[in-house]
Amino acid sequence: MEVTFKTASNDDRYLLLSLTKEFYQIEHLTYNVEVLNKCFDEIFTNDNLATIWIIYIEREPAGYVVLTFGYSLEFHGRDALIDEFYIRESYRSQGIGKQTLEFVLTTCQTLGIKAVHLEVSHENNRAKTIYQKAGFVAHDRYFMTKWINS
Repeated sequence: MEVTFKTASNDDRYLLLSLTKEFYQIEHLTYNVEVLNKCFDEIFTNDNLATIWIIYIEREPAGYVVLTFGYSLEFHGRDALIDEFYIRESYRSQGIGKQTLEFVLTTCQTLGIKAVHLEVSHENNRAKTIYQKAGFVAHDRYFMTKWINS
């Protein structure tokens, strides 16, 4: 089974909308095409914001991963967040998540990223196990969010 990663571009927009819709339904997130298209516009015109990779298995789209970029004093420089990570149900439990994490972490090392963060649901034990095996550790802190109205 060949796993490949394609950097997404504007040409992949409709595929990404389909994949994000699947992911958002599973995670019970609000799916808003207009907002997603605006985000894709920003990402596809400014690679300093994020990179999206589509995960392919034997040339079939199996999922996607989004890596966003930031900077942190606490983490000694450039850091990144695995903002979204989705593998379609039919491709799970085949080592694809592990391979994808290895790809993302190797890419981060090449880019000079000092730390990579991610968020995982408390109930998602399968993902937590994969992340812990890859070296991610949980912090004794809460990840908190405040929306800024524009």
